[in-house]
Amino acid sequence: MARLLSGVVSEYTHWRNIYWLALGLQHLILLLLYFFLPNYPSTNPHGLTYRKILWTILTMLTKHPILLQACLIAFCASSTFTSFWTTLTFLLSSPPYSYSPLTIGLFALIGIAAICFGPLYSRLIIDRYVPLFSTILGLLICLLGICIGTFTGTFNIAGPVLQALLLDMGLQASQIANRSSFFSIEPKARNRTNTAFMMFAFCGQLVGTAVGNSLYARGGW
Repeated sequence: MARLLSGVVSEYTHWRNIYWLALGLQHLILLLLYFFLPNYPSTNPHGLTYRKILWTILTMLTKHPILLQACLIAFCASSTFTSFWTTLTFLLSSPPYSYSPLTIGLFALIGIAAICFGPLYSRLIIDRYVPLFSTILGLLICLLGICIGTFTGTFNIAGPVLQALLLDMGLQASQIANRSSFFSIEPKARNRTNTAFMMFAFCGQLVGTAVGNSLYARGGW
């Protein structure tokens, strides 16, 4: 929904206002957390400090190969995801499409279909097969979307639509399967394993955005 909101704001105001809005919302969330987040007693074993907890997140990557594998997959898959959504704006705002910011923002509604796909995929695939198979299948769905969008996006709007749909579905499927693969390796440190996973995913998003911008500037879509 963030993509849709940015399209609406950019359409009816200045595009910089979306950043001011994001800044205000982040400060609002900080205030709400400060006043309403419950102050639970510490449950850390052996009196772990916050710095030690952060350090154990890194050491887990050396102790558990399955966690490292999931993190690397998340890094690569997330980079393709943000690379697409970043450069999609450039494609749709240029000929032959020349869409308005609002119309481009409406592409975010495609993600609703992917959200509905998640529970169905979990029940039919993830619950029946090993996580690695489910992860590979999700990545193949992403790859299919990339191939369709890459070769048809410059002349047919169906290409980017299918790529957005398949990327959302494939990324969600692979992330669900990846999480199920390392969920039980550290029963008392599940938040830390998930932190490592999401750290790699966010780093992949940063790399995908930067590389996507650079490649589009050099060679277009």
